[in-house]
Amino acid sequence: MILSTCVPSRLFCLDNMRVAYSDIYHIDLPDPHRFPMEKYSLLYQQLLYEGVCEENEFFEPDTIEMDRLFGVHSREYLDKFLTLNLTYKEQRATGFMHTPELVEREKRIVEGTRKCAEYALDCGIGLNIAGGTHHAYSSRGEGFCMLNDQGVAANWLLEETSVSKVLIVDLDVHQGNGTAEIFRNNDSVFTFSMHCKNNYPLRKEISDRDIELDDACGDDLYLITLDQNLKQLFDEVKPDFVFYQCGVDVLETDKLGRLGLSKRGCMDRDRIVFEKCFEGGVPVTCSMGGGYSPRIADIVDAHVNTFKQAKNIYE
Repeated sequence: MILSTCVPSRLFCLDNMRVAYSDIYHIDLPDPHRFPMEKYSLLYQQLLYEGVCEENEFFEPDTIEMDRLFGVHSREYLDKFLTLNLTYKEQRATGFMHTPELVEREKRIVEGTRKCAEYALDCGIGLNIAGGTHHAYSSRGEGFCMLNDQGVAANWLLEETSVSKVLIVDLDVHQGNGTAEIFRNNDSVFTFSMHCKNNYPLRKEISDRDIELDDACGDDLYLITLDQNLKQLFDEVKPDFVFYQCGVDVLETDKLGRLGLSKRGCMDRDRIVFEKCFEGGVPVTCSMGGGYSPRIADIVDAHVNTFKQAKNIYE
């Protein structure tokens, strides 16, 4: 079943949650490295351990078809990235030194988000354990992001399904600058980024709607602001599909964050987004985004809470 407009949530047929995961999501990085790559395998294990997800709810994505990347990223950039010919400076901007394994990882993450979008058209929701690579521009990567997974998946929906209006809800602590650039002149995609004002990136792009929050805003202001804006956006944009970037770097424990949300506040944030999508009958696909708390258990717990909220609402 392909959804072309918002439909009542009772038409969603969620027998099992569909969750993208591959062992290649966790690759070895040189020590020390500030990116918590191990969170992906730990999240997968924790979801199983707590019984939040069953083994049969996970699927391993293939690598993305190259033609689907060209609609979002420039051919010159893709040729250099995929053949490991980016300069040392260009690689450093992404935060990773590029290897064949890293390239394979990125292609599978993007396909994971695209496939989750395909599943969400039928069952209402799909979640990728990785992704949310919103700092990837059309012609370059930066900030631990090489290929823009939600950008590619949104473009696929618009080109190959009857979806005609996409809303990207980016609630990572950092602005979705690459996503804003990619869809700057595309009226079929509305980019909404609610992020910390005094944080990376130093030079922000212009999303269709940017909400900049001051440091240590805390749970109450954050949740009220989010709820008000989502209500307005669903009324005004009338999306057929939502992509949700649910980074947990909004936590008060996050070393790159500053917004100061509690774990409960972060979980309530997820609930607000999922309830709005479910009540409106709008399919949603989630990518986990950033998280840099020194204690990795805090990162994993917050991501697990995202899955718990999805299960509470959709099952």
